[in-house]
Amino acid sequence: MNTAWKCALAAALSALALGASAAGDEAQRRRLVGQADYYVREFEKEVARQRGGEKAVWRTKRDALERVQRLKTDYPDDPEVDALFKRVKSALMKSKGDYTEVAAEWTAYKRNEEALRKVIADAGAKAWNELIAERGAKALKKPFPAPDYREKSVDDLKGTYVVLEDIEYPRRQFYGATGEYVASGKPSLGFYFVNIATRDWLGPYEAVKRYRRGVDSSLEDVQKWMVIGEIVDITAENPNPGEEAVGNVQYGWEVKPIALYVPGHVMAVRDDKGEATGRFIGEERVEAIKDGWYTVKEVPADVTPERLMEIFMTAIKEKNYKLYRDCIDPELHKSEMGADQLKYHWDLHQSRFHKEYVHATFGKAKITVQKGFDDSNDLENFFLDEGQKNTLRKIEGVKVEVATVESKAFDENGKQLGSPHPHKLIRRGGGRWYVTDYAPRF
Repeated sequence: MNTAWKCALAAALSALALGASAAGDEAQRRRLVGQADYYVREFEKEVARQRGGEKAVWRTKRDALERVQRLKTDYPDDPEVDALFKRVKSALMKSKGDYTEVAAEWTAYKRNEEALRKVIADAGAKAWNELIAERGAKALKKPFPAPDYREKSVDDLKGTYVVLEDIEYPRRQFYGATGEYVASGKPSLGFYFVNIATRDWLGPYEAVKRYRRGVDSSLEDVQKWMVIGEIVDITAENPNPGEEAVGNVQYGWEVKPIALYVPGHVMAVRDDKGEATGRFIGEERVEAIKDGWYTVKEVPADVTPERLMEIFMTAIKEKNYKLYRDCIDPELHKSEMGADQLKYHWDLHQSRFHKEYVHATFGKAKITVQKGFDDSNDLENFFLDEGQKNTLRKIEGVKVEVATVESKAFDENGKQLGSPHPHKLIRRGGGRWYVTDYAPRF
């Protein structure tokens, strides 16, 4: 075999090897692209199902990102890989949740609430300082260490006042052998047991709850309250009762509450003159102030389901309980239990608009006829004359329509929180629309 022939053969074999290598590399690329495309499509489907909402755990997100990242590194100029990269990039942004610009009016309720909080807080601080000045001559100069029951008798301390700054309710609430109390203190410093079983506590406490519901949602973030009270007795209780709690019986001074105070927020006292047995300072001014900021004051008779949901949300944000109640199906709050449920879910809505989201938008209502003749059923009505339709209107009774409206909630940064939530509304006999499931979050 001559040298020329050997060179030609070597060149041919080399070319075949290179061709085979290129073909193998192309087959591998196509396989990797196909696998990545599958995971990208699955990730896109997951994102689409969330409909603008963020998700804690994504089933295919990591696989899609890792496979496309590897392809983009190995084949930076490949058009198919670049297309996958752009799709993952888009899906990734969508997976973070939809977002929008926050309009100033969306958060106006927070500014109004803060202004009202300051009015009531200033009135409460003034009243508290006046009360302390009035009772100061008969008050302990400092509550702790508490007077030693071995050295002081009840007669020595009866009529003496004490200011307690660490009242944690309900964390330190307990049911004892002699009553229901909130404990203040510890074994090394002595104890006070604030009696919370009488109207001296219950009246002011209910007033504070009205303040939280109608004025200031931020009160739920407060951990400690202040109480000025009168020492009326001494008792022996275990302030840490319960099977799992560790504690011994302790002597402590029983305290009758005179006023509850949350600095920067509210002061409340017992008051038997009104409808309740307590009031917070400045309570008589609240409704007049709030009336000036209400943007909606009543529900129109011809309200649409979409507009009713907007009014329902506005009532919650602007702390207009009467309007909130007027949005809801009266059948749901005729009983005392129903009325209590309204208040319970009002509190939940207040908390969510305080901590989670600031606004919601609403989609187009989907309306179905639950009962009665359906005027909108064009398919069936095509076969019926007017007489037959009138007959069906009579025999099928009062028409009941149900509407479903979806909401999208946004936080103060404009980010959508979660997927859209459905809300149900009802209309009977062509009358006004009402919200039926008022509990769901926005």
